[in-house]
This record gives sequence, C-alpha cells and structure tokens, in this order.
Amino acid sequence: MRLPRRFHLQRDEDETGTSGTGIVVEGIEFADGTVAIRWLTSTTSTAIYASIADLIAIHGHGGRTRVVWIDPA
Repeated sequence: MRLPRRFHLQRDEDETGTSGTGIVVEGIEFADGTVAIRWLTSTTSTAIYASIADLIAIHGHGGRTRVVWIDPA
C-alpha cells in the first residue's frame, strides 16, 4: 500500500504579484493521486485537485512554480 506524501510549491517568479515567491503552498498527495493543498499566503485557502498534473496545470505558471517533494516516492 502506498502512503500519502508531502510536498510544497516553490514559486520562483510571481507573475501575478499575488502570492509572492518562495514556498507558497504546503500539500499532500494521497495514495489514489488526489492532492490537497493549503496556501501560505496572507489570504489562506485550502483546495483539492484530482492530481498533481491538474494542480500544476492551474498553478505551475509555465514552470515558474515547482513541486518539491518532501517524502520519497
């Protein structure tokens, strides 16, 4: 059985000026591939995505934001 694994989003460039740079999200990928995130910005929110691919498609900003895995695969 695969366990959930933690990650954060590292934003190298803030193209919108909203979330800033550095670590902007903490997240977890569950065994079934579902992803939950928590924004670490001044206006916090929590969101659920069907997959890491969906999260990156929305928040990756063309490679300006990277997934950094904390736990091994």
